[in-house]
Amino acid sequence: MPEGSGFTSMAAAGVEGEIPEIGVGMLGYAFMGKAHSNAFKKLPYMIYPPPAVPKLVAICGRNEAAARAAAQRFGYATYYTDWHQLLDDEQVQLFDNGGPNDAHAGPSIAAAQAGKHVLCEKPLGRTAEESKAMWEAVDKAGVKHMVAFNYRFVPAIRQMRKLIESGALGRIYHFRATYLQEWIMPHYNQGMIWRLKKATAGSGALGDLGAHIIDLGRYLVGEIASVAAMTKTFVDQRPREDGTMDTVDVDDAFAAVVEFENGALGTLEATRFAAGRKNGQVLEINGEKGSLRFNLERLNELEAFWIDDQPKETQGFHNVLVSESYHPWWENWWPQGHMIGWEHTFVHEIAHLLDCIVNDKPVAPIGADFEDGYRAAVVCDAVLESASTRRQVDCHY
Repeated sequence: MPEGSGFTSMAAAGVEGEIPEIGVGMLGYAFMGKAHSNAFKKLPYMIYPPPAVPKLVAICGRNEAAARAAAQRFGYATYYTDWHQLLDDEQVQLFDNGGPNDAHAGPSIAAAQAGKHVLCEKPLGRTAEESKAMWEAVDKAGVKHMVAFNYRFVPAIRQMRKLIESGALGRIYHFRATYLQEWIMPHYNQGMIWRLKKATAGSGALGDLGAHIIDLGRYLVGEIASVAAMTKTFVDQRPREDGTMDTVDVDDAFAAVVEFENGALGTLEATRFAAGRKNGQVLEINGEKGSLRFNLERLNELEAFWIDDQPKETQGFHNVLVSESYHPWWENWWPQGHMIGWEHTFVHEIAHLLDCIVNDKPVAPIGADFEDGYRAAVVCDAVLESASTRRQVDCHY
């Protein structure tokens, strides 16, 4: 094939013809830049045949030495220090925004206006208003768009949704979710960073962790109708690099009671002050026919209780190992019982987006599109409003 044709040959048994390439431009080279780059590189030989082969065109960051090093490390053809230059690169067809929260709206909107598909890290915007502008931009441009709510792509969570959709749980009564970390507790001596400032982050534990469990509540149970919440900042002064003190103006933790439109009751809690919890996320759903429980620290497992499944003498929760070939995405991995991990959620997520791009499929409801990102942001704003006014707040979408 001539150079620049946009296709690559993938010769193997059972694969015929050519598989399209999608040129990727990445903004950000830190945590999410690394996670997404790993997925782009792993995808073509594990999700096989892939819907498309990601071509790592360019990576972008403000620090030139770091951007250059990231391009070499992850295998990008070039690097930029200005995201405008990244978007001017005609080889970039998919813009992956892994930048800080204050860099989500501007570059993502500009990418859509340039006709590029957009993958944006969560939370979509710092506020519902900002998120809505992003959704409107991608919708108007007619490009594919996804928010990186990667936990939708854990096989066990996808299996939970399939069970709920099948009616196996019957009517849903409760959704209970916690997301607990510890990394800004006083003993870590964490100084001021962008995640602790409203101007750059939008919110604290709410947007960082809470957005994930809000999205999972919507994904598994349905739309959230109202919120009653409290937030707390435990350490309100942090040192800058120059030693001067700066004010933390976002939440360190929040707790909320929510009502879903279908009548289910939910509780949500997220904190970065839970000693001993590195990345502890637990979900539980209680329905009329049984209950399901998921623990991110045991992400290949699902706990299930079925009311009529066992004799009363032996009735109780049982552990399901979600690793069979018929479980979501497992046909791409290893024999049953050979585990996958957190990094693989991004492989599933990006494969889904590439499939949607190449075959013109909708990203939602399996993936979270920018409308989902906006709706999660509405709930986040409602949490902050409820905490500020000390009253229950309806979610107006």
